[in-house]
Amino acid sequence: MSQWTVCIQDKYPAYINWETYEKIQEMLADNYATYQIKASRGMPRSGRAMLQGIVYCGACGRQLSISYKNGLSYVCSQQARQLGEPTCRHFPGQVVDEAVVDAFLQALSPVELDVYVRALATQKEQATQVAEAQEQQLKRLRYQAALAQRQYNQVDPDNRLVAAELERRWEAALRTLKEAEEEIARQPQKQPERPLLTPALRQAFNDIGRRLPQVWAAGVLSPAQKKSLLRCLVDKVVLDKPVREQVQVRIVWRGGDHTTLTLPIVVISLAEMSTAAEMKERVMALTREEKTDREIAQLLSQQGYRSPRDTQRLRPCTVAKMRREGGIRRIKSRPQRIPGYLTLSQIAQYLGVSRNWLYYRIWKGEIRVSKDAATGLYLFPDRPQTLTWFSEFRAGQRETLDFITQDIGSTR
Repeated sequence: MSQWTVCIQDKYPAYINWETYEKIQEMLADNYATYQIKASRGMPRSGRAMLQGIVYCGACGRQLSISYKNGLSYVCSQQARQLGEPTCRHFPGQVVDEAVVDAFLQALSPVELDVYVRALATQKEQATQVAEAQEQQLKRLRYQAALAQRQYNQVDPDNRLVAAELERRWEAALRTLKEAEEEIARQPQKQPERPLLTPALRQAFNDIGRRLPQVWAAGVLSPAQKKSLLRCLVDKVVLDKPVREQVQVRIVWRGGDHTTLTLPIVVISLAEMSTAAEMKERVMALTREEKTDREIAQLLSQQGYRSPRDTQRLRPCTVAKMRREGGIRRIKSRPQRIPGYLTLSQIAQYLGVSRNWLYYRIWKGEIRVSKDAATGLYLFPDRPQTLTWFSEFRAGQRETLDFITQDIGSTR
């Protein structure tokens, strides 16, 4: 089409009008996957990446590729493929997909429909105010021009200087009026109104907003169908990393509006976190105030700090690591001996095994025991019979130990 010399429309009866034809051509070009040549979205396919074809890098603006190696991820690798340069960005796909899907489902909620109706009313009110202001301006300019004309007509022709000044004022008023009328004429006569929701359509959207999250999670929709639904509202998604432990997600909606989300992500080590130095200073200061690792972790978690591999909270083990790196070592905050009970460490020391050996048996269900609510420890009755049972279990004479129902079982 770019090479056509002449195009005469409506010469012969057409199956479809020209606007529909152009729209179909745009859809075909967009569905054709040519990622390395131009940023087309391509058809939604069966992969589990929800943002296939619509996700872009916030640093270089290129379209991101999808990688399923070691989990889903979005990778900005076009520079590496085309220019041999290092990979620009790498984003965890599962975290980003969940955030975008949640925003999409929330956009279909009944609350958003109420916002849409209020926005339409506000837009209509603003358009009415602008039209009234323009009409008032034209009335004022027309009055000034008519006044200047009357003053000019009433002047004595013999007073040439006065007549010339009044004529100049009249011409200036007419010129200003003409410019205002031309400016208003250049503006669209009527702004395109956004469609109002009929009661039936509003009820349909309400039903979708309530049912779609359940249908989405039930596995009824295929990945391609989910991607098609997302593209109905989401135009594109731009990803960036302001710091190593965060991903900034900018969702550009079909209407032109956008939503920006900041998501915490898992990093490999504490050194990669931008708040590592600040967090270490806070840990050392609280340690000198004789607070336990657990207390420090709870306090700093409330202030927004977190561990490298935990996006929700700061773990006590991370606090202990920073404390030891700061040169402060102390006995464990957990009590080593509790009257009437044996701890897991004491059992492991008696049997001559590691604590991980016991933890593994507890995880497999071979040893059934519940944690103490006050200390957070696995506690066992401090009786000689308890150590005998563990010795038999260690020797393979007992298959299970149940300290919840006290059903220890019999030896083989």
